Amino acid sequence: MRVLTDSDVNAVLSLTDLLPVVEEAFVKQGRGEVERPPRPHFPISEGETAGTGLVMPAAIHGASTFATKVATVHPSNPERGLPTVRAQVHVTDAATGATRATMDGSRLTNARTGCIGGLAARELAVDGPVDLAVIGAGAQARWQTRAIAAATEVKRVRVYSPTPASRAACAADLRGEGLDAEAVTTPAEAVTDASVVVTATTATEPVFPGSALAPGALVVAVGAYTSEMCELDATTVERAARVFADVPEEVAETGDIAGRLTAEELHPFSAVFEGRAGREDDAELLVVDSVGSAVLDAAAAEHVLERAEQRDVGTVVGE
Repeated sequence: MRVLTDSDVNAVLSLTDLLPVVEEAFVKQGRGEVERPPRPHFPISEGETAGTGLVMPAAIHGASTFATKVATVHPSNPERGLPTVRAQVHVTDAATGATRATMDGSRLTNARTGCIGGLAARELAVDGPVDLAVIGAGAQARWQTRAIAAATEVKRVRVYSPTPASRAACAADLRGEGLDAEAVTTPAEAVTDASVVVTATTATEPVFPGSALAPGALVVAVGAYTSEMCELDATTVERAARVFADVPEEVAETGDIAGRLTAEELHPFSAVFEGRAGREDDAELLVVDSVGSAVLDAAAAEHVLERAEQRDVGTVVGE
């Protein structure tokens, strides 16, 4: 079994190379060429340390491995200087059932989720350099921005978080990566005139006013994955010409969409890559809403493991 730490994953992970891997995983999922059992999520602590645990298994038909991810979400962690989301991924040989690897899954999760924003911006944003608004200032806000920059040309980035120090730190980090980024003081200031708006929060109420969105804006919402969580207001959903979902039946139950659209009214994000849906004119507002799919973890984990084996990265144990 190969053990990959976060630094090992970092050594072999490239967003540019991961984007087509995630795209192919979406296509496979859309065609039903995957096994994706229901993912349970459950409380794992209470009070100030309240968190959620998730178990996410998936297999892709024809792949050499399948993966099971165990993830945790602790919204109060940033106050303690810790990441909100943590994960471990267990990779199993599909032909024999032998354990191939266990790897730190936090960077993998952040990267594959970031690729959703990158692919959405590449396929659905209006033509031209992206004027990006990011609501949220945690790890996923950074990864969404990185992936969008890997998939498209980014003109500028405006970052909003209710915590001034957090939004300033996020903007500074992005400037350090060569992006024209600034922290702004209100959500409306962030999204006004933006061609792409990303929400990457653990919010339970809408995080920006949909009335402030410019015609032609693309909204990518990646934070809400339960009925209690919500990032989008009714105006945003009502203004959208189409709402795309990574997993329509699950997105329909989130606080973003429940009571507003049914699963049948959502468009599978995979349809975009098959040429069956997309932007029809530059004025229409589009939304991509994501709850996360273990299929992406399985594809990303196999990709990372193959690279680690090729380069002999990580520690092999049990021989």
